[in-house]
Amino acid sequence: MPGVTPSSPAEASSATRNEPMTEKMTGAQALVRALEQVGVDTVFGIPGGAILPAYDPLYDSTKVRHVLVRHEQGAGHAAEGYAQATGRVGVCMATSGPGATNLVTPIADAYMDSVPIVAITGQVASPLIGTDAFQEADISGITMPITKHNFLVTSADDIPRTIAEAFHVASTGRPGPVLVDISKDALQSTTTFSWPPVMQLPGYRPVTRPHSKQIREAARLMTEAKRPVFYVGGGVHKAHASTELLELAELTGIPVVTTLMARGTFPDSHPQHMGMPGMHGSVSAVGALQRADLLIALGTRFDDRVTGQLSSFAPHAKVIHADIDPAEISKNRHADVPIVGDCREVIGDLITAVRAEQADGRKGDYSEWWRLLNGYKETYPLGYEEFADGSLAPQYVMERLSALVGADAIYAAGVGQHQMWAAQFIKYENPGTFLNSGGAGTMGYAVPAAMGAKMGRPDKVVWAVDGDGCFQMTNQELATCAIEGVPIKVAVINNGNLGMVRQWQTLFYDERYSNTDLQRVKRIPDFVKLAEAYGCVGLRCERPEDVDETIRKAMEITDVPVVVDFVVHQDAMVWPMVAAGTSNDDINYARDMAPNWEGGE
Repeated sequence: MPGVTPSSPAEASSATRNEPMTEKMTGAQALVRALEQVGVDTVFGIPGGAILPAYDPLYDSTKVRHVLVRHEQGAGHAAEGYAQATGRVGVCMATSGPGATNLVTPIADAYMDSVPIVAITGQVASPLIGTDAFQEADISGITMPITKHNFLVTSADDIPRTIAEAFHVASTGRPGPVLVDISKDALQSTTTFSWPPVMQLPGYRPVTRPHSKQIREAARLMTEAKRPVFYVGGGVHKAHASTELLELAELTGIPVVTTLMARGTFPDSHPQHMGMPGMHGSVSAVGALQRADLLIALGTRFDDRVTGQLSSFAPHAKVIHADIDPAEISKNRHADVPIVGDCREVIGDLITAVRAEQADGRKGDYSEWWRLLNGYKETYPLGYEEFADGSLAPQYVMERLSALVGADAIYAAGVGQHQMWAAQFIKYENPGTFLNSGGAGTMGYAVPAAMGAKMGRPDKVVWAVDGDGCFQMTNQELATCAIEGVPIKVAVINNGNLGMVRQWQTLFYDERYSNTDLQRVKRIPDFVKLAEAYGCVGLRCERPEDVDETIRKAMEITDVPVVVDFVVHQDAMVWPMVAAGTSNDDINYARDMAPNWEGGE
């Protein structure tokens, strides 16, 4: 746990003698003190009856900044954005009942994407638990399937230890959300605060070091394979292993694909990068996986959006699967070489083992493989339709954002077409620069996540790339940004529709557009006026020739949030596409246009 400077002579004396810090205080004071001790500097939340006792000592804290959000969902996503941008545990706080249940969506989101957050909720007084008291909800029971662990605390004495345990569990092993639900009487009772506490987690022993025999077997298979591929997931970024991945890739010469959650973990500009795989992945990445004879899956879980029809996914490939969570190994696809361990440790050991293979004269020959894959890259690059009426193509907006804002910025995307365009057409060179809701697909993620990321990394330019549908779910957090001085920038890709749903209606429902029209023609709402009402700067761009000037204008404004309404063509679609439930072999790179897989062979 990070150290904290003692705040009184008695504490200083105790600290210098290496003795535990002890002091009488309320449970609420113990909660705030524990948060300070574990190094928390920012909490996103909203007060209410059951959690109110905690807000009183929080008012006096000089180490913990509380950010008053406008909706608890915003608090949860902001904690996620903070965690993803900093690598530290994000913290959100809410009261009992509806306050706590409003955190369910971001908690589920964090669980799916392995984001370390701690959610602290107030609960009704312990004698009232189970009586259907005012604003009572069994949030521990509700969130049990979507938390890494959760706690119900009814004694003030347990608060410091529980906070220490919560942060340890959230940040170690496979990261994830932890809920701490504290009854109101526990917050109000008196206790003796002691730090550091003795944690009681007897069954929690995440394995980080991989087995050496499995590493050697993996290195042997990599050397013998003719068509190997590194299939890289978000776990590599979570393990801070992008440097090691680059070294291993260059050592072996094996092509790399990076999933949606791993964008930036391997540089887009690197010649070995094949792109993003999956439903809206590049032809070269999808083709590489489908024609591989060996998948080296690192920190990834064989998600259905990557595999398509599972039975036809990479049909000729053996699988090396490395993950810190043993439950993921062979869950969806049998692993020929299962490796349980932290990806940074795994990749480091693989580097050593491959070097040993090469020193003994065994080195993989992938020349034919590269001829085929480079043919895919040249023949089927990412592209998009430009509209004859001069309307704005959303992909062009992404290309210009990438060119003018650059690879050092952080981009947070909502969910839908704009998310895919941001993943495809913005070039990512650095890990942790693309934040999005991958597993849960949560509309409304982008704005609060961008806020949390900017507060965690104030030195970074942060853009939220949002759709007009997503934006209307959590744009109230623009008020928080304006008041708290968090100058994020929001690119609203406004096609007047729930775009991804409309795309499916176009392709699979005979163009029957049931309840996807968001009434852009009437400008309800007018996003420029809405931005101004929230104390932000609002800009609008409707023509390709104005895109660069609008982005530059947004970049020049650094003291308040900026919202740019990019009005794009409603019929723009995301390509390539693998229809849900079909084989990746059936990918279309444009409507009714499929690659000739055998052409390069």
